[in-house]
Amino acid sequence: MSVVRAAITQVEWTGDKESMIVRHEELARQAAAEGVQIIGFQELFYGPYFGIIQDQKYYAYVESIPGPTVERFQRLAAELHLVIVLPIYEVANDGEYYNTAAVIDADGTLLGRYRKHHIPNLPQFWEKFYFRPGNLGYPVFDTAVGRVGVYICYDRHFPEGWRELGLNNAQLVFNPSATKPGLSNRLWEIEQPAAAAANQYFIAANNRIGKETAEFGEEAVRFYGSSYFVDPRGSYVGDVASTDKEEVVIRDLDFDEITQTRNDWQFYRDRRPESYTKTTSP
Repeated sequence: MSVVRAAITQVEWTGDKESMIVRHEELARQAAAEGVQIIGFQELFYGPYFGIIQDQKYYAYVESIPGPTVERFQRLAAELHLVIVLPIYEVANDGEYYNTAAVIDADGTLLGRYRKHHIPNLPQFWEKFYFRPGNLGYPVFDTAVGRVGVYICYDRHFPEGWRELGLNNAQLVFNPSATKPGLSNRLWEIEQPAAAAANQYFIAANNRIGKETAEFGEEAVRFYGSSYFVDPRGSYVGDVASTDKEEVVIRDLDFDEITQTRNDWQFYRDRRPESYTKTTSP
């Protein structure tokens, strides 16, 4: 399959988990009706971004994989013949929680999961209170549309993981995020295009929208959307999404561009892993 129609969502917190799940089911159906073959949801898609504060009540959002939400979207994926990248709050054992994305194939098969590796701990991103660092490596999943990887939010600041996904032969990497204005604005504009060009695959980067004031009061931040796709040369595929409106961003991605780009720029041929001694030193 050369041209793949892909989608990402940017959605405002509705106020409760069930309505958030229902809204994403609706968006998946809408996308499938427009010919989308693979869709990725935003980070921790069915809840608020609770990293804003440190409160044990948000541990109640954890689910197992497989579990009720994953199984619900497995049925939907099979019905719509749609690959789904599904970011959830995963419980592995009591008290062992991860920021995870499940990958579901177009026949409803659960292919596996990616657990976020890099966990921030700074004001309004108190993620170490909620998550253990990922421990499942950087898997790339053979889906109905191609080879798909995931790298979650804060991960994007670390080039090593992007390269691992490239070495694992990814064609399309999803970067679901919850990003607020401030230091991140410029990085949001440049990091994914730079990673796509350096590693020569497509990247789908999506962010939340809205301000979760009802949930967090004065602590709430305004997420700025601006979701987008970039190609293996680091160029935007179509326009960047709005900063404040719910959207399903749909783009056609020509995977033949990956081979052509890698033939034009032989980064994988010319890399020198034996010389990068400090990169993997503690």
